[in-house]
Amino acid sequence: MSAETSQSDAELIQAVRGGDATAYGRLYERHVAAARVLARRLVPDDEAEDVVAEAFTRVLDVMGRGDGPEAAFRTHLLTVVRRTADHRTRLSTGPETADDEPVRAPAAVAYQSLPERWRAVLWHVEVEGARPAEVAPLLGLSANGAAALAYRAREGLRQAYLQTRLTASPPLECRPVLGKLGAYVKGGLTRRESKPVDEHVRGCDACRTVLAELTDVRRALRTVVAPLLLGPAAGGYVAAMSSPVRLRVRRTLAWVRALPGRQHVVVATGALTVMAVAAAFALVSGDRPETAPVSQPLPIEPSHAEPPSSRPRPAPPSRVPARESAGPPVGTPAKARLTATISAMGALVRDRPGIVAMRLRNTGKKATAPVYAAIDLPPGVTPVPPGARPSGVTSSTRTSPATHGRAAPVGAVDGWSCRLAGRGVRCARRPLGAGEATAVFLRVQVASAAPGGEGPTLRVEAGPLRARAESAAGVRASGAPARFAADGKVAVRATGNSFVDCPDGHDDCAMARRRHGDQRDNDLWPMRPQDQDDEPDTPVSSAARLALPKGARAVWAGLYWSAGAPEADEPQEVAPVRLRAPGRKRYVEIRPTHVDWAELPSGPAYQAFAEVTSLVNAVNRSGTWWAAAPSADLPGHAGWSLVVVVSAPDVPYSRAVVLDGAAAVGGEHDLVRMPLGGLGRGAADARAQVVVWEGDADLKGDKVSLGTGPLTPSGGDRDRDNVFDGSSGGAGGMTFGVDVDTITGRLGSRPWVSIASERDAVMFGVAAVSVRAEP
Repeated sequence: MSAETSQSDAELIQAVRGGDATAYGRLYERHVAAARVLARRLVPDDEAEDVVAEAFTRVLDVMGRGDGPEAAFRTHLLTVVRRTADHRTRLSTGPETADDEPVRAPAAVAYQSLPERWRAVLWHVEVEGARPAEVAPLLGLSANGAAALAYRAREGLRQAYLQTRLTASPPLECRPVLGKLGAYVKGGLTRRESKPVDEHVRGCDACRTVLAELTDVRRALRTVVAPLLLGPAAGGYVAAMSSPVRLRVRRTLAWVRALPGRQHVVVATGALTVMAVAAAFALVSGDRPETAPVSQPLPIEPSHAEPPSSRPRPAPPSRVPARESAGPPVGTPAKARLTATISAMGALVRDRPGIVAMRLRNTGKKATAPVYAAIDLPPGVTPVPPGARPSGVTSSTRTSPATHGRAAPVGAVDGWSCRLAGRGVRCARRPLGAGEATAVFLRVQVASAAPGGEGPTLRVEAGPLRARAESAAGVRASGAPARFAADGKVAVRATGNSFVDCPDGHDDCAMARRRHGDQRDNDLWPMRPQDQDDEPDTPVSSAARLALPKGARAVWAGLYWSAGAPEADEPQEVAPVRLRAPGRKRYVEIRPTHVDWAELPSGPAYQAFAEVTSLVNAVNRSGTWWAAAPSADLPGHAGWSLVVVVSAPDVPYSRAVVLDGAAAVGGEHDLVRMPLGGLGRGAADARAQVVVWEGDADLKGDKVSLGTGPLTPSGGDRDRDNVFDGSSGGAGGMTFGVDVDTITGRLGSRPWVSIASERDAVMFGVAAVSVRAEP
C-alpha cells in the first residue's frame, strides 16, 4: 500500500482544506456507498442520487470555509444527507452543519463528548458493523491498530457515559454503584465487590438500564445515537449496512486500497468552493440567486484513474461547417465497442461562458476497461475558474434497452473524475458497461480575444480500445452560449406573462385582451402596470400556469425578466422581482445574477436572470406561478418568464440545452441565427421554448426556424409568419410585449435557432430546446 492510499479521513480532510481537490475525491469514493444507502431510505430511488450529490457538495462547501468534520467524515455526511432529503420538500436557508442537533440522552451526550477519531471508529465498527480491518484505511491504521482504537473508544464511551450519569445528580444510594459499573462490566471487581452491585442492580431500574447500555455499547449507539443523526431512517440504514449492502462497501474500500497511488485524480466539485481547481466541475447551471435557495451542483464520483496526459495533441480539425464529430467505433462486436463525440453546446461565444459536451457509448456486448478521456480546448477557452458563479460539470448515464431497458436519471453521479491539465481537462471513470452511454458537460469561459476556427478535441482510452473525436465548431463572435445542458429523459417547458396592460375603460382594450380587434400592439396604448393579485405590497403582478409532464422533477429552472429602461450613460442596476410558487402564500425575492442589455428602437432594454431550481423542486407539479415587480414605473415592455428543464419517466430520451442572451432583431439585423451545437446531426423531433420581448401582434413578418423552414407556434394566433404576437401558453389572452412560444418541428441537418423579423423590432431572450436522441 502506498503512502497516499494509507491517508486517513482526517488527513484527507486537512488536505481538502489546504486546496487539494484529489483528497475530496478520495473521501467521496470512500463514503458514497453509505450515503446512497441512507438516501434510498429517505427519498424515492429516482431522487436518491441527487440527494447524495447535493449532500457531498454541501459538505465540501462547509469544509471549504474551514468548518465541518475533523475526522468523523461519515457521520457529518450522513447528517447532511438526511437534512438534504428533508429540505427537498421545503424551502430552507442557512449553512449546513452536522453537529448542532440537541442531544439529551446520556448515551448521546457521552458519544458527542468523545474525540472525533473515537466517534468515527465507533460509528463504523459498532453502528455499521464493519470489521476493524475494513475501516483501517479510513483511520490511517493497520487492522490491529484499528481494533485497538475501537477498544479504547468503547472504554472511553463507557467512562463518559458513567460520568454523564454521575453529573445528573442520581440518588445517593445509586452513586457508589454507578462509580463501580465500569469495572463491573469489564470483570474488574472481586466477587465480594460485585455482590452489592448485583443486589442493587436487581432492585434499581435506572442502574439496570445503565448496566445494559454499558454492556451492549453497540445497541446503545444504534438505538440512541443513530436516530439522532439519521432520523427515522436510522433503523433501515443500520439493517442495510449489516446486510449484503455491507459487501458492496467492503468491495469499494478494497478497490481503493488496491489502486496505485499515482492513479488518484481530482474529484469534480461545485461552484461555491474554495478548491484551487475543483470549481470547474459541477452541475451545469446558472448563477446562484442571492436570496432564493437554489439546488446545489452535483459532485462527480471519482474513478481514481488518470489518463495519460503526455501524448501529443491531435492535429486541429479541418475548418468545415460547424458540427459535432464522432470517433470511429473500435473493438469487435463480441467485445466492448466504444464511440465518442465532443461538441460545444449551442456555441462558444467570445467573452462569454459556454459548455463543452463529451459523450461516450459502449455499443459492444462486454464492459470496457477503466475509461480515460483527454479533452483539449481551443486557444482562449478555459474551464470556469474557482469561485466563479457559473458552475461546470454534470454527468448523466443511460442504458440501452438491451440491458435495463430505461435511462438513468438526469444528473446521475456516473463515476467521472476530472482535473485541469494544461489547455484542457483529463477525466477518468470506472468501466463502461455493455450498452451504456455517459456524458460530461464542462463549463468553460471564452476569452474576448479567443481566435476562431479551432474546436475542442477528445481522446479516449479504455484498455486496448481507442477513440478520437473533434468538433469543427470553434469560437464564434456571435451566437447564444449555453446556460444549461443535460442528456436523459428530459424535456423543456416555459411560461410567463406581462407586467403591463392596456388601460381599463376602453372597449378596444377589452377586445385586445381577448386577442381581438386591431389594437393589440403595446405601442398603440399608454401601457399601465397590471396588478392581478390585488395585494397591497405587490402593486405590479401577473400569473401564468406552468404545465409539467406527469411525475416530472426539475433538473434546472431559470427565471428571466425584462423591461425597457430610460436612456443613461451607464447601464442601470436592475431591481429584483418576487416569485410565488403554486400553493404558496408568500413571495420570495429573486435578485438577478446576470443581466444582458440590448438597444431597441424604443431605447435600451435588459434581460435579467436568476436560477430558481430549488423553488420549482419544492413544488414539482403543474400549477400557477406569480411574479411581482417592485415598481410601477415600467417604460416600454415589461414581463417575466420561467424556463424549466424537467426529467420525467414518460419522456423519451433526449438532449436538452438552454441558450440565452439579449439580441435585438429587426431593422438592419432582421435575422439572428444561433447555432444549436451538441444536439445531434439533425432530422430529429425537437421542441423549443422561445422567449422574446417587445413583440407586436399586428406587425407580421416574425419567423422562427430550427433549420427546416418557418415553424408554427402552438399558441397565440398560430401563425408561422407572425410568431411574436404577444402570447404565452400559460397565461391566455394578450401578454403585451411578452412572448413565450412553444414550437415543435424537425431539427435541420445544420441545427440553428433562427429568429427573423421583417417589420417588427424584438429582443431575443431565451431558447430552450430538447431533441429526441437515440435511446
